[in-house]
Amino acid sequence: MLKPLNIGKYKIKFPIVQGGMGIGVSWDRLAGTVSKEGGLGVISAIGTGYYENLKYAKRVINSRPLDTENLYSFDALKTIVKNARKICGNKPLGANIMCAINDYSRVVVDTCKAGIDIIISGAGLPTNLPELTKNFPHVALVPIVSSAKALKIICKRWTQRYGRVPDAVVLEGPLSGGHQGFTYEQCVMEDYQLENLIEPLKNEIKEWGDFPLIAAGGIWDKNDINNVMSLGAEGVQMATRFIGTHECDADEVFKQVLIKAKKEDIHLLKSPVGYPARGVHTNLISLVDKREGPSIKCISNCVTPCQRGKEAKEVGYCIADRLSDAYLGKEESGLFFTGANGYKLNEIISVKELMNKLVNGE
Repeated sequence: MLKPLNIGKYKIKFPIVQGGMGIGVSWDRLAGTVSKEGGLGVISAIGTGYYENLKYAKRVINSRPLDTENLYSFDALKTIVKNARKICGNKPLGANIMCAINDYSRVVVDTCKAGIDIIISGAGLPTNLPELTKNFPHVALVPIVSSAKALKIICKRWTQRYGRVPDAVVLEGPLSGGHQGFTYEQCVMEDYQLENLIEPLKNEIKEWGDFPLIAAGGIWDKNDINNVMSLGAEGVQMATRFIGTHECDADEVFKQVLIKAKKEDIHLLKSPVGYPARGVHTNLISLVDKREGPSIKCISNCVTPCQRGKEAKEVGYCIADRLSDAYLGKEESGLFFTGANGYKLNEIISVKELMNKLVNGE
């Protein structure tokens, strides 16, 4: 029987965290339902300006939110959290915020104001997260790392400056969907696979106290959960598998792209964020490889490493535009992120059914 997962003062009935997926893949319906069914639902704070057909974006150009303040809309985020709460009530609810986004500090504060209980943050080291959340002591803080070294840097900074350690840590291996915390070469090296990273991270945790390790990347079923638990993890984070649910906020086309995908269709891709990213090789990627992809205009100014479209032009696509197209079901121009096991997705079921499978076995 799976034990509950404690993150700060919050108790999660089942130690299953639904990974945050943006743009729009995990918003109110998915996150709210996962929390309702005993896991930790996680809202993606990325690209909220697209919520409800750009309803909350104050300025829009070519059906894109103009600039960072509209791409990361506070009004939309508040509504997403409010609607998720209508589903899950007072059960713990999380949000994922990438360190690499523009306006990271503002979005963290916005997320706290919106009523989130737990912030999960990666794609960079969230070394100043305690400072940003100091007026919201009830919010639990969970960094995402890919190594013991990264956790050491975070814990050292947090203890010296803020007198605290993480409430939990997500250890993400190189089989996850979206952006990786590894080089292309490391993603396939044995030393960097998730099962080999758990023990060093557990040892690092012991240097700073006692908080749970949540394993992520390539975890698909109850057997995978049991395996990482046996190695010392207290919980798991799973994202891709939740795409195959009726409640997933993405368009049905997104779900069908994954259902149709074969193992050989899933690749590591270059990203303007500066990290390798895993997704489905679609028509878009073929066009980008030939430098024939959609035009790059940087309307939304989404992530700091892109330098207002400079890296997008180097890589061949705008990540905010392409991820939003995937969420909207535009198969020809969308960028469809998935974990390495995404090809195993073969049905759309309810979150309730999926949680039952994960907790009790298929």
